[in-house]
Amino acid sequence: MRGLASFRSIPILLAVITLQAAVPSPQSAVTGRIDSVFSGLIRPGDPGAAVLVKQDGKILFEKGYGVRDLRSQAKIDPETNFRLASVTKQFTAMAIMLVIHDGKLHYDDRLTDVFPDFAAYGKDITIRNLLNHTSGLRDYAELMEREEKRSGPKWSAEHQIQDDQVLALLKAQPSGLFVPGTRWEYSNSGYVVLGLIVAKVSGMPYRDFLQRRIFSPLKMNHTLVYEKGKNIISRRAFGHSKENDKLIETDQSPTSATLGDGGIYSNLEDLAKWDEALAKHTLLDEKEMQPALTAVKLADGSEPHWPRDPHASESADPPAVMYGFGWFLDPYQGHPRDYHDGGTQGFRTTIQRFVNDHITIVVLSNRTDLNPDELALKVADIVFATH
Repeated sequence: MRGLASFRSIPILLAVITLQAAVPSPQSAVTGRIDSVFSGLIRPGDPGAAVLVKQDGKILFEKGYGVRDLRSQAKIDPETNFRLASVTKQFTAMAIMLVIHDGKLHYDDRLTDVFPDFAAYGKDITIRNLLNHTSGLRDYAELMEREEKRSGPKWSAEHQIQDDQVLALLKAQPSGLFVPGTRWEYSNSGYVVLGLIVAKVSGMPYRDFLQRRIFSPLKMNHTLVYEKGKNIISRRAFGHSKENDKLIETDQSPTSATLGDGGIYSNLEDLAKWDEALAKHTLLDEKEMQPALTAVKLADGSEPHWPRDPHASESADPPAVMYGFGWFLDPYQGHPRDYHDGGTQGFRTTIQRFVNDHITIVVLSNRTDLNPDELALKVADIVFATH
């Protein structure tokens, strides 16, 4: 009888084992919820996105959605290279900090110290002003528009403005928008100039300096500063925009060739290495890195603020700007955060580093109708709920 009882218990044990096997692990439940954020938004044959989530230094989630371009229908994967747009700025800032580390430049050096022929207003613009967007340099896209109104069409997607032309436009201005250090205004012009400063001070092209001092040491083997005719992007995603409910390729614009403000292409695998280097202070030690992660203050010691929202009540003060060098520093729901978004013709990107939580989220998209920042924060909410 004992043997028969034992025999009869076998199906019950098997049922228990099967039931336990069917219950998803906590990690698979989290990754399933992350996947659901993107899978319902992106159809398999459409341009899409690549998503990376790191937790405690390990990859929790890494996946591509959609295709690199509508012509080849090649699928997006962790090795697909996207134009980073303004996420480039943190690399430009790092390049400047490395030149400063080398003793070839100082934060208080003036624009005219590097470019003696710059207009007189450049004497008041420091390297620090350029890094934290308090320089007052005029927006080069607006200057391009002014120039073309004066002398006719000059730039196009096929004939793009180059960095030296941006510098020439800025040199030709009688003044900046405001006295340096008295206001904060996001400046693509400032980061184009910083890229040129890296080249001038280091004695090598911006793309070569970043390759030698950042990409190669970190084994970011597929990341590059793209210059048409000088290098080739492997596994390249092409940008797209939605027009009349249809996604069309919109990969290049007249401003797509500038470098320091948005010219880098990279992928999830390489950005995971970048994140690790930042966490471990591989390129600069913690003290040297601190200025990049310290919120900007104006010359009088006050905090800068965003422009007032015309739709907000008169009593509502606009929020303070929290920006370091190439990084926004606003916390999210009480979680300290270093982050930056990027947006350009056909691409939108974000990297969000929740430093105290040891969580990093990267979303790279080759279509402009997605909002990577919003999607990344949805992912953050999922991970925080189980962290």
